[in-house]
Amino acid sequence: MTAPSNPLDFTGRSVLITGAASGIGAACSHWLAAQGAKRLVLIDRDRDGLDALKLDTATERFAIDVADPAKWSELEADLGMLDHVIVNAGIGGSGEIADLTFKEWRRVMAVNLDGAFLTLAAGIRAMKRNGKGSAVVTASITGVKPVPGIGPYGVAKAAVAHMARIAAAENAVHGIRVNAIAPGGVDTAIWEGSPDFQNAVADHGREAALKGMATTTPRGTFATSEEIAGEIGFLLSDLAANVTGIVHITDGGYSF
Repeated sequence: MTAPSNPLDFTGRSVLITGAASGIGAACSHWLAAQGAKRLVLIDRDRDGLDALKLDTATERFAIDVADPAKWSELEADLGMLDHVIVNAGIGGSGEIADLTFKEWRRVMAVNLDGAFLTLAAGIRAMKRNGKGSAVVTASITGVKPVPGIGPYGVAKAAVAHMARIAAAENAVHGIRVNAIAPGGVDTAIWEGSPDFQNAVADHGREAALKGMATTTPRGTFATSEEIAGEIGFLLSDLAANVTGIVHITDGGYSF
């Protein structure tokens, strides 16, 4: 395919997005549709959230658990060829290492690490059928900077960031780029599962609770999902043709 005159033009391209029903995944879906993507394969456990997405492009929507290998075996035949993959599905998790139960550890690892592996592996195979492509894995600044009390979440995000780098090294010869993005605080629904956040919202309201949490960031505010989607779009795009195997930190200065 001849490179488009606009390197942010995704016209005619097909993209797989996990965690697509809300937050960063939904924002990526809207961004890619606006850039002309022809086909979006959207995956999330939240069927209602998937159904609620209003997108001006062809979509295929699957309400599955990304950590279920049997579901991926069923789905892979329907993927066909892909141009891009966004490995984004994730859940929150907190607690100090010494206090965690193995059940809680596995709950978070199943989605954030196992699910990411299954997604990326299937996505790379589909991009190989296309002869080229690019992928972005959503990691986290907590996988780069040690943050007490985030237990398996930070460990899983460190692992997926390195997985992206290994996949980049393995697949450059196939014309496939793989990068990770490591956001700091982002205003998404993932915070809703945190007891501390719930208490802060009850006492001060959601906006004030987020603003209070963002005081640790030099920028003084959390990112929006749309801001992160734009950065993911850049990493997927032809503008980033020479970029592979990086962990792109986008945290408003939190990790200075």
